Amino acid sequence: MKALWNGVTLAESDRTIVVEGNHYFPPDAVKREHFQPSATHTTCHWKGEASYYTVAVDGQTNKDAAWFYPSPKPEAADIKDYVAFWHGVKVEA
Repeated sequence: MKALWNGVTLAESDRTIVVEGNHYFPPDAVKREHFQPSATHTTCHWKGEASYYTVAVDGQTNKDAAWFYPSPKPEAADIKDYVAFWHGVKVEA
């Protein structure tokens, strides 16, 4: 699977985990140079608190386009630190 935005591959892996229709990419599959920390946090009743990244490519930013669970609840332990995408980031095989 690949995560693409503005013609750039943000993450690529054959080891994604699908949860609720979203592909979560392993931490080592993410191209960190395109990610900026965000102060945004949301809470999922069964996964826990999500943290976000703003994606940056060629001077353009996509606020909070990626999220991850640094300390998930036990039911979601498999996706700890795995990164998922939305807000126009295309995830494809």
